[in-house]
Amino acid sequence: MGLAKIRKIVTVVEDTLEEAGKNISPPTRRAAAIAVIENPFAGTYKHDLEALMAIGEELGRLLGDKCVSALGITPQDAESYGKAALVGENGELEHAAAILHPRLGKPLRIAVEKGAALVPSNKKRGGMGHPLDVPLGHKDAAYVRSHFDGMEVRINDAPRANEIMVAIAVADSGRPLPRVGGLTHEDAVGEDGLR
Repeated sequence: MGLAKIRKIVTVVEDTLEEAGKNISPPTRRAAAIAVIENPFAGTYKHDLEALMAIGEELGRLLGDKCVSALGITPQDAESYGKAALVGENGELEHAAAILHPRLGKPLRIAVEKGAALVPSNKKRGGMGHPLDVPLGHKDAAYVRSHFDGMEVRINDAPRANEIMVAIAVADSGRPLPRVGGLTHEDAVGEDGLR
């Protein structure tokens, strides 16, 4: 049993086959894995958020692996990633930050192989069924504009007031039909996380 008290995990895969009347072949594919966890600090102020940081580390690998598996790709074939958390009404935005920022990134990078770029993130507070936008960016080169994207997720019964929804999204490509210029996936070096 891990550190997180998980009520449920939901995995969603999206295949875009057509955009603007044009066939997309191969389809662009995105997956999100969302864990609904108990917030151990709901309704109370705690200065030390170490417990949530440790949970973030655990969920980074678990949810990252679920996304890669759902897409049916190898870790090296993942091109984009992102993370987000939705805190129930008795929690704080800082609870989401504790899960997402200090430690979640390293195990996620292992799940998608490399990941030189910062992991785009979003945090918000909301009730059951509230939508959560998971931003996406190229995993190795932040300046690859074709991979600036996002995936909306929601779960009808989460988060409850004392819960947090933690989501990771992974894509095997950028947006369908990208045409705003800039650095391409093929030309990205991916050593400094920028280019």
